[in-house]
Amino acid sequence: MTQLSLVGVSKIFGNTKVVNNVSVTVEPGKVHVLLGENGAGKSTVIKMMSGIYQPDEGHIEIDGKTVRILGVEDARKFGIAVIHQELNLVPQLSIMENLFLGMLPAQGGFVNYRAMEKKAKEALKLIGLNEDVHTPMGELGVARQQMVEIAKALMQNASILILDEPTAALTRKECNQLFAIMDELKAKGVGMVFISHHLDEISRVGDVVTVLRDGQYIDTVDASASEDELVKLMVGRDITNQFPHEHREPGEVLLDVKDLNREGELNNISLQVRAGEVIGLAGLVGAGRTEVIRAIFGADSYDSGTVTVCGKQLPKHAIGKSIEAGLGLVPEDRRTQGLVLDASVAENLGLATMIPTSKYGFADLHGQSKREIDTAKKLRIRMANVNQTAGSLSGGNQQKIVFGKWSMANVRVLLLDEPTRGVDVGARVEIYELINEITANGGAVLMASSDLPEVLGMSDKVLVMSEGRITGCLPANEATQESVMALAVSHMDDDNNAERN
Repeated sequence: MTQLSLVGVSKIFGNTKVVNNVSVTVEPGKVHVLLGENGAGKSTVIKMMSGIYQPDEGHIEIDGKTVRILGVEDARKFGIAVIHQELNLVPQLSIMENLFLGMLPAQGGFVNYRAMEKKAKEALKLIGLNEDVHTPMGELGVARQQMVEIAKALMQNASILILDEPTAALTRKECNQLFAIMDELKAKGVGMVFISHHLDEISRVGDVVTVLRDGQYIDTVDASASEDELVKLMVGRDITNQFPHEHREPGEVLLDVKDLNREGELNNISLQVRAGEVIGLAGLVGAGRTEVIRAIFGADSYDSGTVTVCGKQLPKHAIGKSIEAGLGLVPEDRRTQGLVLDASVAENLGLATMIPTSKYGFADLHGQSKREIDTAKKLRIRMANVNQTAGSLSGGNQQKIVFGKWSMANVRVLLLDEPTRGVDVGARVEIYELINEITANGGAVLMASSDLPEVLGMSDKVLVMSEGRITGCLPANEATQESVMALAVSHMDDDNNAERN
């Protein structure tokens, strides 16, 4: 099998050395974890491994021989496959077509669709995904799209597999499926690079851990190292409280949702969020959390029910009216729904306030610029300056921009959908502090998350959803992961019992 080594590699963009003299060796049959905060250089390192970037200093070795990997196709020839953090999929094409992008099987000059279908079904079966291969990719949720991306990489029979946050959108069950597949690949001698911000996964899948900070190599340690030790290596300091929730006495009702229904998706959803409160929304993938958040904000419509913000009932499917009423949304997919990637940090920060602050039909460019610079400094967004494009920043810094947009708009109620997905432990704490700031200023937060420790650690109450219904409400300080999961599967258990009877 294949051994891949980066030897003293550096990467320079402009006047900035984003990776400086880093050495990493990926051995056959072992999982090498790359750990570091957002912006530490992890993505740049794996892009050098996969041919997207070439090192400006140092070199790459495969089985002890110096090589140049000049592109993705080159990497594929060397047996290197990548599962990227941001999915490389085409929503309009089917699952089958996405699996074979760039490597269509041909026979006699024609695409062999029969072979495609057979291999696609085998690939989905391997990862335990029960979907029709002809289903358009856009109809799948983020978690299932991620599983398809994993299947695509496995189809390449890679000897080096690079997994960039593959579990970020997966349920615990799907994560366990992936880990079982990784165990099988290790047994076959496949070497893997694994990036994750879930520290509890490292000891389960990893053999060794290399920690990067600000583009510099810090240390390589055994994967059995404690979480506290790993965090200290990552951020250069101890983080004593990963969930710094500040409990406040709840005030007036700011968000009041009554009997929200949409056929096949939402069933009599009623909830209230008061000033100073953080209400967590938990449940399995497909439970309806995102659907509730989007319906409240007006991104999607609903059949019946009411949404009232600060005493004012909102019309259905009217985002502009929601923003006017003081409602903001940090969506599940920041790149496609929360940001304009080609626009600058400043332009993204000003998206929600450009119209409200305009005078006589003209944008207040001077005032906007000052507010944007002040917000970027306050949120400690890592960037060259506010004119840098949002798409060039790390995931954690992109997420801060989405929060900053609503911070500038002084929203009363902030809806969060997976607020820390793909965000490192240091940036997570900073985002949690932003949530505290909202409630300290008399605002309210409704937070949907598949990260149960996050829900329990940052909420005052936890609402649990199953199959489009709210199945229970628990005080967060009394709830456990087991009690939440029992409510999350309650309707499924009822259905299974009904079928048996």
